[in-house]
Amino acid sequence: MKSIVKIMPCLDMQKGRVVKGVHFVDIRDAGDPVEAAKAYCAAGADELAMLDITATIENRPTLLEVVKKVAAAATVPFTVGGGIKDVASAEAVLKAGANKISTSSAAFRKPEVIKDMVKEFGPDRVTVAIDVDRNPKLPSGYEVYIDGGRTATGTDAVEWAKRVDGFGVGCILPTSKAGDGAQTGYDLPVIKKMVAVVKAPVVASGGAGKLEHFLEAAQAGATILLAASVFHFGMIKIPELKAYLRKQGLAVSG
Repeated sequence: MKSIVKIMPCLDMQKGRVVKGVHFVDIRDAGDPVEAAKAYCAAGADELAMLDITATIENRPTLLEVVKKVAAAATVPFTVGGGIKDVASAEAVLKAGANKISTSSAAFRKPEVIKDMVKEFGPDRVTVAIDVDRNPKLPSGYEVYIDGGRTATGTDAVEWAKRVDGFGVGCILPTSKAGDGAQTGYDLPVIKKMVAVVKAPVVASGGAGKLEHFLEAAQAGATILLAASVFHFGMIKIPELKAYLRKQGLAVSG
């Protein structure tokens, strides 16, 4: 049976607004999160992600008021990340209306947090995000970055994904720092390498610029295709993308 591919627009948040950068910098405004969520749900998005991109480096929790408003507008499963560092902060986000939480830097610094969250909320509600960049000195050629892509860790990204998977998480979300916002295509080797060693679904994130890029990511083994710029700025419409993927023989949700 073919895996069903899902489309996930991502709302990167800063100061209560949707923003989008390139390589995690050069941030520009991309609109109101509630309006964006409504529009994406109406267009056929299968899931939504919202990442508070400065929560960790500003050492503060996710903006719960924004989560509540977006959750009220969303009609599809809704994942929230940014500033989620323990069970309590995860619970606050879920109580505000998120269906799932995503943790990254905190999970890396204290991996037992992942186990605690899976135990408390169940695997389907826990995603671990992994920001990666190429480093030929590491076995897989990819290194884990934390703090919104600012801090290199020296840790092999594929080995970390394997360890994360061992905690029983529901989803692993690698984002290529090199691909982020560049619209030059997803980093296919890292997707393939992670898919080969984990049981959890792998999200393709960072680099979508045209329809073919989504197809390539699905062919590499990603079952959730995340993008931001191409959706926010109207370059690709979700119905158009789904029709294209179906035409290429993929099983597409919705």
